Parts: sequence; structure tokens; C-alpha cells
Amino acid sequence: MAPHMPVTPVIVTCPSCSTDNRVLPRQRALPRCSACDTVLPWIVRADPGRFDEAIVAPIPVLVDLWAPWCSPCATVSPIVDLMGHEYAGRLKVVKLEIDRAYDVAKRYGVESIPLLLILDDGREVDRVAGEITADTLREVLERHVPAGAGDPAV
Repeated sequence: MAPHMPVTPVIVTCPSCSTDNRVLPRQRALPRCSACDTVLPWIVRADPGRFDEAIVAPIPVLVDLWAPWCSPCATVSPIVDLMGHEYAGRLKVVKLEIDRAYDVAKRYGVESIPLLLILDDGREVDRVAGEITADTLREVLERHVPAGAGDPAV
């Protein structure tokens, strides 16, 4: 098993007021701007030892399984980031370099990359393998991501 890396916050610039905010990979509530309270995109990189912790969220999670040598992964990655911004407050994005995550690859039956998993409450509800367009990924996400912005209804 890979050693646990410290939990490192990601710096996210607020799309409304441009304030830099620290966002943790795991937190109880959706990340919001410290200055204007706008819901922020929740895009994190996970290490294999903290993957299970990273996929915990009160909203659906889009997992991007990728590798640095994979050119289709390099094409899909900006699309995944775009979805994280477009669905801020309704979707968490977790990116995992699969070459370092044998246990995760085995658990999810990864046979090729890029592989995108949609998780809801920790359960896989959909997957998309290979290169994908932004429009196609939006169609997949619309089946699983709640409408509206902000905190999901309790």
C-alpha cells in the first residue's frame, strides 16, 4: 500500500470575486468562497492511500483515472476540469493517477484509460472509457447530477 501523503488543500480562485481559497479534498460542506460565499469548483487530486477519503462528498463524484503517458488522457483532462467548473456545487471531481493505484484499478476493473467513473454515495452509477467530448460528458452527467446550484437539498 502506498504511504499516506498529507492532506494538501488546493487553491481555487473564486469565479465571482477572484479571491484565492483553500479547498480540502474532504470536507463536510461544499467549498465556498471565503469572501463572497460563491460555491467553488471542487477539483482535487487524490493519492492511492487517500482515494477512499477523497471520493466522499455530499454530491456526485466524477473520478478521472489517468496516466501521464496516456495521450487520450491529456485530451480528456481539460474536459473534466471544465465539467468541474460548470457543475460547481453539484459535482466533485477527483483525479487519480492510476499507475500508482493498483488496488483502485483492480476494485473498479480498469482495463483501459482514460476512464471516468461517476460515483453517488460511494457507489459507481456510470462509467465512460476512452476519449470523450464535452457535450457527451455533459449528457452523461445530466443523468446523475442534481439540477440547480449550491448545497443539495437534505
